[in-house]
Amino acid sequence: MTDFSQTSSASTDSPSADAADISQLHLPAALADGLSDAGYTQLTAVQAASLPVILRGSDVIVQAATGTGKTVAFALGVLNNVDINLFSPQALVLCPTRELAEQVATEIRKLAKNVANLKLLTLCGGVPARAQATSLQHGAHVLVGTPGRVLDHLSQQQLDCSKINTLVLDEADRMLDMGFQDDILKIIEATPAARQTLLFSATYPKGMDKLIGRVTREPVKLTIATEQVAADIEQRFYSLATMPATLAVMHLLQAHQPDNCIVFCNTKREVQQLNDSLRANGYSALALHGDLEQRDRDQTMVQFSNGSTRILVATDVAARGLDISELDLVLCVHMAHDTDTHTHRIGRTGRAGAKGLAITLVGPEDDYKVRLLEDTLPEPIQMRAIPIEQGNSKPLQATMITLQINGGKKDKLRPGDIVGALTRDNALKMDDIGKIKLQANWGYIAVNRRIADRALQLINGDKIKGKRFRARVL
Repeated sequence: MTDFSQTSSASTDSPSADAADISQLHLPAALADGLSDAGYTQLTAVQAASLPVILRGSDVIVQAATGTGKTVAFALGVLNNVDINLFSPQALVLCPTRELAEQVATEIRKLAKNVANLKLLTLCGGVPARAQATSLQHGAHVLVGTPGRVLDHLSQQQLDCSKINTLVLDEADRMLDMGFQDDILKIIEATPAARQTLLFSATYPKGMDKLIGRVTREPVKLTIATEQVAADIEQRFYSLATMPATLAVMHLLQAHQPDNCIVFCNTKREVQQLNDSLRANGYSALALHGDLEQRDRDQTMVQFSNGSTRILVATDVAARGLDISELDLVLCVHMAHDTDTHTHRIGRTGRAGAKGLAITLVGPEDDYKVRLLEDTLPEPIQMRAIPIEQGNSKPLQATMITLQINGGKKDKLRPGDIVGALTRDNALKMDDIGKIKLQANWGYIAVNRRIADRALQLINGDKIKGKRFRARVL
């Protein structure tokens, strides 16, 4: 792996001493209160290393793994630069996917809860561009979006970037992988040259030097080491010499029985084929790849995050930026094309101090990849045989199921309203109700599979807040 020129290195478990204490940042009261209200009491390594540099206005390039707190770092930089009295876009955060953009927007809103009158807009595909254009006419301070949709608004002269003072490129490596470099450069041409640019990336692919040279001025470059995070992940390698990959995956799922698992494949076709095979054999699985419509992507992620499906079969690009805090198992059906991608895959388990397990299947053609990966590991790779489960063990099934309701935030619905409708007269118990996610026009409710029919009857057969809504099983 090629590192950035290293001006700072730290373990993600041990915040840098120069700014580990939040009070040393001397943030405005509204931002300090927002951090406190959000439960932040100590800076992570990436925050401690980058925030002092960001807050003094320098361009910053940060190489750090996903899940190390980078969003808070650039969010504070963005909010610190906003002039509330100037009702024009002053900050633009570009993300590779809509899912990541929405997560970033949620984090910024959370930190800005005490900043009076701040307006943030998300500009992503999958939702009508006309509604976004109308919102832009009413103004905003902070924009978070994907390159394609942001460029669409710029091209139609619906977006004015002339007052942008902070530009953030989040997960820049994946935006390069997805072919967004030309879009990014066109967007940057519409922003002032005197802006502050913050670039965050987990890996350093070809083309990164060129992008950095085009978008930054004398940047401070930081590399945040992640050895301590990786230490909590047990890696196992299994040989595919004796059976097809699909059968091996099913044997391993039966052997480990994970509550949830991401299964990585290298291509969209392989994802779809494996997902179809798992579902045909009774497994609770869904696919995530770039050919899915945005609505299908959203519904897939809702079902995986709320426990309605246990297995997510995905490509690397599709799975980038997914916010899954607890993941039992990562299973790589095909070895990643490079060691950086492998590290990013396995880093999705073992988060927040929990132990993680990552399994990689190794085929006869993977000898060269194994040797490259082995050079990055403390011990030689030991190849295992696929465990063959005996008996009549059943495929992995999810306990929960997701109901979709045709109402959301625009209907003034709140999670409490839905819970109230389901538990009225003790019809259902609280233990039968899982996560509830409300979007603008839709809501998603996880309920125990055994009471799904009763939950549908309660929603469809009565009013919620004086209005009738319709629900269906996803």
